[in-house]
Amino acid sequence: MAPKTELSPLEERILKVLRGHPEGLADEDLNEKLEGTTSEGRVEAINKLLSIHRLSILQTSAGLAYKGIEADEALRFKGLTQDDHLVYQAIKDAGNKGIWTKELRYKTGLQQQQQVTKILKNLEQRSLVKSVKGIMHASRKLYMLYELQPAKELTGGAWYNKNNFDKEFVDVIQRLTYKFIQDFPESSLDEIVNFLQEKQVSTEVLDAKDIASIVRTLDFEGKIEIVDRDDVDVFRPALLAIPETNPFTSVPCGVCPVISECTPSGPISPATCVYFQKWLEF
Repeated sequence: MAPKTELSPLEERILKVLRGHPEGLADEDLNEKLEGTTSEGRVEAINKLLSIHRLSILQTSAGLAYKGIEADEALRFKGLTQDDHLVYQAIKDAGNKGIWTKELRYKTGLQQQQQVTKILKNLEQRSLVKSVKGIMHASRKLYMLYELQPAKELTGGAWYNKNNFDKEFVDVIQRLTYKFIQDFPESSLDEIVNFLQEKQVSTEVLDAKDIASIVRTLDFEGKIEIVDRDDVDVFRPALLAIPETNPFTSVPCGVCPVISECTPSGPISPATCVYFQKWLEF
């Protein structure tokens, strides 16, 4: 086992302060909590902690911030080369939208695919990064930090299962939502969300945005009405239902729960929609 790196009293003090702020602490706030220390001493201590991976730098809307890293976590970075760090930082910068190998090579300047593949394998084995696949390019691996959850535009959110639109699941949620509105007229969106969460119909948490798309679909189909009650939208069964078929609901877009996320150049688009293509062929 490699010898433990000895920390100075100031370095220990910095880590102790940061343990009380797991979300990170702004540079200015950290300096205030290190009263009695010199600027030179703080800079030297911070640089030392950064070099042994006991500290990470965050760029927040408020400016620079620091986040402490525990010793066992720092071991995952031990022995990484400069190129490894380049790739890791590029993946970190991509956030939860991920980055694919072609873009990685461009951002890091590492043009050899074999070298990048080897680095990625090393980072994955250390549980520093992971690969995911998006609904737009199912065969393309995207890399992101191990602890991140992929953005909804990659996975398609609750309405996608293994990158495929789960129509059966959407139908179930639509039926449950419509039945709840029938049983409890003038229900609010929050009440519908709470009902579905209590039913535990999904392993993935259905949030207000997810259910709002279901409610909009029911509204498009003429099954419910949206009523304003004290500046809050509530939903009730339609007093006068529209015909089952009409120019809008006959188009797949009219009953699509992810229509709000559909854009010509996005991961969800008319060009890649199998239901829209089938409708055109019909």
